[in-house]
Amino acid sequence: MTTTTEARARTGRLMLNKVPEVTVWFWVIKVLCTTVGESFADWINMKLGVGLVNTAWIFTAVFVVVLAVQLRLKRYVPFPYWLTVVVVSVTGTLYTDILTDQLNVPLWISSAVFSVLLAAVFGVWWARERTLSIHSVTTLPRESFYWLAVLVTFALGTATGDWTLELTGWSPGVSVLLPLGLIAAITLLWKFGANPVLSFWLAYIMTRPLGANIGDWLASPKVAQPGEPTGLDLGTFTTSLIFLGLILATVVYLTVTRSDVTETYEAAHAAHTTGDPRKERVAPAGFGLLAVATAGLLVWAHGQPHVGPAPEEDNTSAVQMAPGQAVKKFPPAKVAALKTLASTSLKDARSGNETGAHAAAQKLRDLWDADQASLQPMDQTGWTSIDAQMDKMLKTFGIDHSNPPMSPAQQEKELNTLLTDMG
Repeated sequence: MTTTTEARARTGRLMLNKVPEVTVWFWVIKVLCTTVGESFADWINMKLGVGLVNTAWIFTAVFVVVLAVQLRLKRYVPFPYWLTVVVVSVTGTLYTDILTDQLNVPLWISSAVFSVLLAAVFGVWWARERTLSIHSVTTLPRESFYWLAVLVTFALGTATGDWTLELTGWSPGVSVLLPLGLIAAITLLWKFGANPVLSFWLAYIMTRPLGANIGDWLASPKVAQPGEPTGLDLGTFTTSLIFLGLILATVVYLTVTRSDVTETYEAAHAAHTTGDPRKERVAPAGFGLLAVATAGLLVWAHGQPHVGPAPEEDNTSAVQMAPGQAVKKFPPAKVAALKTLASTSLKDARSGNETGAHAAAQKLRDLWDADQASLQPMDQTGWTSIDAQMDKMLKTFGIDHSNPPMSPAQQEKELNTLLTDMG
């Protein structure tokens, strides 16, 4: 879909439009970027063991740098523009993940907060500039509003997409169909005569859960525990490499052809006709019906029997082993790193530092998950034994479990057991 070209700004530093023409290439590369945002963030956070908060700090710093470069340009240039989109896709995803995984904020609250925040951004943008069209991003204030809106849409799309999975229990492969269907419906409404700016931003938000579900489907293992996602088992690193390669190839093509530069596109195509005001007034009813139908589908899916996580008592059953036996075949350096974090969490729990104990337990979980691929093949029985006790410990903190944090005494008990098991 495209949006109607608006009159150029008459005040401020005037530039050529800083956003690409909305062609099929725009939507293809946007979905590619959202998929990378999901898989690359997971790879750095989980596989490299950097941790969620540290990863967010890293990408926030990178985002500031690439955005500064983008803002200094006086026209749209494919490489810096799409590099900024890739980085902001990762950053927005991480912000939502921190709220969910670190601060235990329910996804429906995150969705509501980001919806209000996005409405506020659009409200201030409109009040100051009198347009939300991406074809009129020709001044620094408008571009600043644009990138702020993009960042919030990624965070909102992450929250609503994860909330949908939580409500329905759908697999990533099935979950692709909902945002894909919504984008198709929005496109039809735009073709009918719906406001192009509203249609664009609604479709833009939907590309986030679409790309994320594609990424999860490609990266998830073919066989998993009940309730865990399954997919093609490419892994987050391979998925990230594939999509980064596709993004690079597309950007090179657009750089050479300049087919998505607004001024070039407008010179090669007939001017857009003015929309039909009557259809624009009727179209919101179509969006309303679409929202009601989507809500009805989610309510129905939530009420259907679906496979949830395996019972927690099943997850924590394991062969009992002598102290230190379970980690005997693991590299001493890795075991020492795990024990250090467990000891830190135990020390903080004993001293009443709930925040510190929870943060150390979270880091312990992240490191254990990151090391799974290397440790599990060394000793399946030992890994399963430690993993079971790790799960019991995490449950006392309410990490990866729906229960609230338990008492410090219970946390200390499970941490002591875990340290004993690791020798």
